Amino acid sequence: MAAAKKAATASQPTVTLKQISAELAEKSDMTKKQWNELTDSLVSAIVKNLKKGNRIRMAGLGILQVRKRAARMGRNPATGETIKIPAKKKVAFRAAKELKEAVGA
Repeated sequence: MAAAKKAATASQPTVTLKQISAELAEKSDMTKKQWNELTDSLVSAIVKNLKKGNRIRMAGLGILQVRKRAARMGRNPATGETIKIPAKKKVAFRAAKELKEAVGA
């Protein structure tokens, strides 16, 4: 299973925010530097709101929110020893219907 996941990831190219900013700069009147600053500000605003516990709804894209994971018991796969996994928070993303339809998921 893990090998299949690695193979799928290796064949897919990764697009960075800087590359997206450059693409948007070509299509608009703004420079790459202005788009980079804009995307950096967007990411900062998203992180700030997630830290506060707010949900972020991006129309056509989806919803980002912080979810709490309860503490639970797990098992060390190497030794079989039972271990306690502490409670923690995770960022969850739920794709919007439009995104699912566009991707074909």
